[in-house]
Amino acid sequence: MLSFFRRFINSRLGIIVTFAFLAVIALAFAASDITGLSNGSPATTGSSVARVGKADVSVEELKRRVQDDMQNFRQRQPTLDMAQFINGGGFEATLERLISGTALAQFGSKVNMVVSKRAVDGQIASVPDLQGLDGKFSQSKYELLLSQRRITDAQIRDDIARGTLGQQLTSPTEGAGQVPFNLAAPYAALLLEKRAGVIGFVPTNAVGVGERPTEAEVATYYKRNAARYTIPQRRVIRYALVTPDQVKAAATPTEADISSAYKEQAARFAASETRSLSQIVIGDRAGADALVAKIKGGTAIDAAARTAGLEAATLTSVDKKAYATQTSAEIANMVFAAERGSIVGPIKAPLGWAIVRVETVQKVPAKSLDQARADLTREVAAQKLAAALTGLRDKIDDAIADNATFAEIVSDNKLQALSTVPVVADGRDPENSTVTPDPRLAQVVAAGFIAEPGDDPQLAPVGQDGSFAIVSLDRIVPSAPPPLAKISNLVVRDFAIARALKQARAIAVDIVAKANKGVPLAQALSQSPVKLPAARPIASSRAQLSSDPKGAPAPLVLMFSMANKTAKLLEAPNKTGYYVIYLDEIERAGAVNNPQLLQAMRGDLSKVVGRELVSQFVEAARNEVGVKKNDALIAQARKDLLGER
Repeated sequence: MLSFFRRFINSRLGIIVTFAFLAVIALAFAASDITGLSNGSPATTGSSVARVGKADVSVEELKRRVQDDMQNFRQRQPTLDMAQFINGGGFEATLERLISGTALAQFGSKVNMVVSKRAVDGQIASVPDLQGLDGKFSQSKYELLLSQRRITDAQIRDDIARGTLGQQLTSPTEGAGQVPFNLAAPYAALLLEKRAGVIGFVPTNAVGVGERPTEAEVATYYKRNAARYTIPQRRVIRYALVTPDQVKAAATPTEADISSAYKEQAARFAASETRSLSQIVIGDRAGADALVAKIKGGTAIDAAARTAGLEAATLTSVDKKAYATQTSAEIANMVFAAERGSIVGPIKAPLGWAIVRVETVQKVPAKSLDQARADLTREVAAQKLAAALTGLRDKIDDAIADNATFAEIVSDNKLQALSTVPVVADGRDPENSTVTPDPRLAQVVAAGFIAEPGDDPQLAPVGQDGSFAIVSLDRIVPSAPPPLAKISNLVVRDFAIARALKQARAIAVDIVAKANKGVPLAQALSQSPVKLPAARPIASSRAQLSSDPKGAPAPLVLMFSMANKTAKLLEAPNKTGYYVIYLDEIERAGAVNNPQLLQAMRGDLSKVVGRELVSQFVEAARNEVGVKKNDALIAQARKDLLGER
C-alpha cells in the first residue's frame, strides 16, 4: 500500500544504499545502514571533488571509496565489474554517502560533539576478527588488516570517530515510529481517490521506417549510442580438465586387489541365514503358557495375541546377530535352531515372556571368490578411481601452493590445456549467439571471473563424477562496443526505429497541445497526419493500483500525478510509440470515517518515518555546513574509474 502511495506523492523516503567500507567499520557500526555514516572520512590534501564545511573530499579518497565499495559488493556478486557497478549507480551513491558522512561529522564538531580516543580504541579492540586466540586484541592482525586495505591507522580512527558522531546524531531519530492520526489521515484519504480520463496511442509503426539512413547518419547514431551496444567485460579463461577417464587405467583393479577385498569382506560372502518371525511378549508365565496352548491348538499367533489384548510383532528377514541384540543370545540360539513353523517359548525375556513363531527361513549360500569377482571388481575399481582423482587433485593443489604456474601444472601432469573464447560472466560469447554455453564449464567460468590478473591457478569442480578443472585467467577484454562494421545492420534498424519514434513523439506532442487547449482527445487524434487507434476511457483508484501484484500500468500511474483537465505524454515500452493521457475527472473522499484504513496507514508510515526523518536531518546538516561540488573533477573521476579518456 505505502510503496505505491510513496511513488505518487514523491516522498523523499529513499534510503542511501549501504556499502560496507571495511570489516572494522561494518562491525563497529551495524546500525549505520541508513546513511552509511562510517564512510565519512574526508581528505584534506590533493584535488577536491567537494568542499563540505571546512573539509575537502579529495579525488583520491572518492576513487578509493568507490573501489572498496565495488569490491565489497563483488563478494556477493562475483561477476560484478567496475563498469557495471558505476552504471548501476554505485559511483553516485558512494559520493553522496561520503559527502553526507562528512557533513554530519562537520555538524557534530560545530555543536561541540567529540569522540574520545578511548572510545575509538574500545571499538577497534571489540572487533572479533581482530582478536587473537586468547580472545584479546591482536596488534599483528590489526596491522595486517591495514596492510591488506592499504589504509592507515589514522584513517581507521577518523572513520570510526566520524561514524560515531553521525550515529549519535541520527540514531535517536531513526527509531521514531509514532504516527498520529492527523498525519496519517490525508495520506489515507489519497488511497480513496478515484480518477477517470481518456487515453490515446501514437504507435511507431504508424509512422513507418522511412528511407534508409546515410552512412554518416548511421555513424553519428552509433557514436551517440555506443553504450547501448557496449559488450560487458569479457574474459579469456585457460583451463585443463581432469576426468575419471584420464585416471581410469591407474584405477584398474589387480587380482591382488580383488583377493584382498574378498578377504576383508569375508563376512559379507560367507553363508548366511535370515528368518521372518512373529513374536509376542507377555508379562506373566501363566498367561504365556495359555497363549502357547492356543497357538499349538491351531489359533493363529496374531489372533491369540488379540485375545490377551496384545499384538504380535513381525520381524522380517532378521539375522541371528541382529535378533540377539534385540532380545538375548539365549533366545536367538533357540529361535534360530527351530524349524520353520515351530513355536518357541515361552522364554524368559527382558520385558516378560517371549513366544516366537518361525514363519520363514531364508538361507544364502556362501559365495566363492569367483562368484563375488564381478561385484568386487566393480566396487574396487570405483574406490581406486575416486582415490586416484583425489590423489591427483591433492598433488595439483600442493603444486599451486608451491607457486606452480598453469603451464607447469599442465605439463607435469600431462594434461591438455584449453581456452575459452572471450566470454561474459554467464559463459556466453556475445559475438556468436548461436552457440549455447557448455553447462559443464559453468564453474570454470565462475572461477575465471573471480580471479584477477596474476592470481594463482584455481581448482573448480566439473560435473558430478569427481571431475575437476585447473583454471587460470588468461586476459580481460574490457567493456567496449563492437566495431560498427560488425553490427551495421542492427544500428541501421535502431536508427530507423529511433527516427520513427521521434516522429511519433512530434505527432503526440501536437495532440497533447491541442487537448490542453480544449480540443477533445478523440478529435485531436483524428486530426493526426497518420491513422491512429481510437481513444478509449481509463479509470481507477489509488487503492486499486496499489493492490495490483504485477505493478500498476504506467499510464494509470501518470494519471494520478496530473492536474485535472490536462493532457500529458508518456513513452510506451520497447519504443513502440507514445501514450497521450487526458485526465477528465477527480473524485476525492475523506478517510476520517474509515478507522481501519487509518490504522493501516499509520502502521505503514511508522515503518519509514524514522528513516525519512534521518534523511531530512542529513539534508539539513548538509545545508547547515555547506556543500560545494566540483562537477568537472567528479566527472573526471568517474571516467578514470571506467578507464575512459
